[in-house]
Amino acid sequence: MEKLLRAILAGWGAKKVGGGKCGCIGTIVVFLFLYWLLGFVFKLF
Repeated sequence: MEKLLRAILAGWGAKKVGGGKCGCIGTIVVFLFLYWLLGFVFKLF
């Protein structure tokens, strides 16, 4: 469940940040970064 929530939040954030400005590759990079960053956040709680 944690990984699903992490993926949804990272996908939403990548769409907001890299939506139309960065293109497809930029959105993927932002998604991967947010997914990695949220891993640390979920470990704290």
